[in-house]
Amino acid sequence: MIRIIPKLDIKNENLVKGIHLEGLRALGDPEYFAEHYYLNGADELIYHDVVASLYDRTSTLPLIEKTSKKTFVPLIVGGGIKNLKQIEKILKSGADRIFINTAAINNNKLVKNIIKEFGASTLVVSVEVVRNKKNYYCRKDFGREETDIEFINWCKNLQDIGVVELLVTSIDKDGTGEGFDLDIAEKLQKFIEIDYILNGGFSKLDHFLNVLNTCKPSGFAIGSALHYNVLKHKINSKKFDGNFEFLKTKKKFNNFSKLSIHDIKKFLNKKKSIEFRKI
Repeated sequence: MIRIIPKLDIKNENLVKGIHLEGLRALGDPEYFAEHYYLNGADELIYHDVVASLYDRTSTLPLIEKTSKKTFVPLIVGGGIKNLKQIEKILKSGADRIFINTAAINNNKLVKNIIKEFGASTLVVSVEVVRNKKNYYCRKDFGREETDIEFINWCKNLQDIGVVELLVTSIDKDGTGEGFDLDIAEKLQKFIEIDYILNGGFSKLDHFLNVLNTCKPSGFAIGSALHYNVLKHKINSKKFDGNFEFLKTKKKFNNFSKLSIHDIKKFLNKKKSIEFRKI
């Protein structure tokens, strides 16, 4: 079963989105977007506090509590998580699962401890990938910090220590609307046996088909393509501090066709006979 998963990046209480994980634009109230996606057929939701690691804090607990009362699909939460106490608070606030990236790279032992304490199904490990010539390497801190960790070797390592699902983001494709990096998809198909959610570059229906003709992901995490489509109908902003200049200019959302969760599911059901939860 493939899941369609809106990914909501959060900065200072606003939903934000950038390109290549940079130049974050404030788009509005994440609660509004999350509820909209739930009502329109999302199979799961992702909240990512994109500056939590940078500022060494987590501030999404109130948002998690509010969202969990209004949406009734699994909620995955990540950003700035470094220890088991933080995870316990996040889960008690209403999240169903958590994901980590920086903490997993910095401390392999933490991954094992999370699996032991909360179970493997509670953990998703985020893998942020960038291409350097012919090779792919991992980054951390929401793409801000380079590492010398080769992408597929890291995925194999996580698989070997008991991780059961990855969230794989193509930084090169993120926010571009150019489609997911199929070289990454091919490597995952060849070397990785555990589940993986793919994120970065989706904007057209054929992009999903291209991936499914290459590999077998457990889900698609989608940001810009869904967020910009919602903005065509209604801009909902809490008007907190943030870069709202992009919205004020009313520029076109380049490379992004009109796309909804319903469109994606209808297309994949027709092309691949994939069944999804009914709204």
